[in-house]
Amino acid sequence: MVDLFLNRVLVENNSDQDELNTEREIIGILENRILLLFFASAECERCQKFVPVLNRFFKKLKDPAYIEYPKLLALIYVSLDQSEEQQEKTLKELHKRTLFLAFEDPYRKELQAMFKVKDIPAVVVLRPDGSVLSPNAVQDISHLGTDCFRNWQESAELVERTFMLNEEFDDPNLRSVTDPVRRLKYKTEDDKRKKRWWKLWVKGKDGNDEEEEDETRDVKRKNADNGIWPRR
Repeated sequence: MVDLFLNRVLVENNSDQDELNTEREIIGILENRILLLFFASAECERCQKFVPVLNRFFKKLKDPAYIEYPKLLALIYVSLDQSEEQQEKTLKELHKRTLFLAFEDPYRKELQAMFKVKDIPAVVVLRPDGSVLSPNAVQDISHLGTDCFRNWQESAELVERTFMLNEEFDDPNLRSVTDPVRRLKYKTEDDKRKKRWWKLWVKGKDGNDEEEEDETRDVKRKNADNGIWPRR
């Protein structure tokens, strides 16, 4: 899926409209993600009605205000507008984390032909390997909401990687992945040491008891020889 946009320029829908034009940037933002290609235009009334629905859907999956970890999802607006002004109009309504192709980029039309998009609005859903999960998910997004992503994730066998926040690394009590194994190993060794110590202690204690018994027998024998008998 990343290959679709290598050697292309994607633009972020923020106030600065930052360009992502290096291979590293493209891979970083698209790799291991489910990709939504949103085909629409400002002249299409149904498209404009669907934009708020798509925004809510995307926001609930990407915004930290709704979830702790953003989902592995990317949204690219593929404009079928007749002018750059029309494209800008739609972009103003779309989520700020949406990506898009510049109006002058002919690749927009190539993508439309590649995925055989005839009716708009259309949301083509792609697996991380670039294969099509859904040729048009507009109805699913409208009726199922964020449950769509769970279905796509299972179908794509996408492994969600959730990473610890940076400040968590300052916690000295953090344990590594191998910690349970190490703790089992150390526990076993501790148990062995305890057993050895216990045996030595018991053996020492038994040895002292035997010495005390021997001393008691010697005293009794001496008293008997001297005619001294214990009182009853």
